[in-house]
Amino acid sequence: MRRLDQLLSNLGYGSRREVSDWVKQGRITVSGRVAKDSGARVEPSSVLVDGEALDHPAEILLVMNKPAGRVCSHEASEGPNVYGLLPSRWQHRNPPITSIGRLDKDTTGLLLLTDRSELVHKLTSPKHKVAKVYRALLDRKPPPGIEEDFRNGCRLPGEETPCAPASLLLLGKRVAEVTLTEGRYHQVKRMFAVHGCSVLELERTAFGPLRLDSLLPGQWRELSLDALCPL
Repeated sequence: MRRLDQLLSNLGYGSRREVSDWVKQGRITVSGRVAKDSGARVEPSSVLVDGEALDHPAEILLVMNKPAGRVCSHEASEGPNVYGLLPSRWQHRNPPITSIGRLDKDTTGLLLLTDRSELVHKLTSPKHKVAKVYRALLDRKPPPGIEEDFRNGCRLPGEETPCAPASLLLLGKRVAEVTLTEGRYHQVKRMFAVHGCSVLELERTAFGPLRLDSLLPGQWRELSLDALCPL
C-alpha cells in the first residue's frame, strides 16, 4: 500500500500538489470509486487516472539500440542523453530509469535500462561475470599475438590489476569482436591502444543472452525479468 499522491508522483504523473488537484477534479478512481483523499493509501492495481490503469507501476526494464551522440548520464551539461528517447512521463519517475552499465557517447548498440537498482548492481558487478560482446572497427590491422594477450588478461597503463581474460575474434583485417566480463573505463579502446590500434567505431552487440535483433538505432523494446533469468 502506498500514498496515492506519492505513488503518482513517483511514477512521473505530476507533483503531489497536481495529484491533489486531480483528486478534486474527480480524475482519479480507486477500486471503482472517485478518490476523495490524495493521501489515502492504495494498491497501485486499483488506481485509474482518467479511466486508464497506471503506467508500469511495478518496474521498467528495457533494451535499447543506443545511437551515437547520446550519453548515459542524467547530467544535462553532458549533452543529449538516452533517456530523452523514452516517453516523457518515464523521464520523471522516482527512482529514475538508469542504464545498466554505460556506453560512451560515440559507442552504439545494446543498452539495458531499468528503474530497479538491484538489477544495476547485479548485472554490472564483476563477480557475476556477465559477458558483453563488442564489435570494433580499427584504424589498422591488429599485430600478431593480440589474441593471446587479451586471453591472458591485458594490462592497461596506470592500472596494477590486469583485465579479466577476454576473447578476441578477428572478423576482418580491421574488424574485431571482443567479449568481456567486466566494464572498466573505456576498456575496449584502451585494450586496443596498448597494441597500437585506435578504435574508430564501437558497437555492443550482446549483453549476456540478449541481442538487438531488429532494433534500429534509437529504438527500444520492453523486457520481462524472465529474459534475464540466465544471468
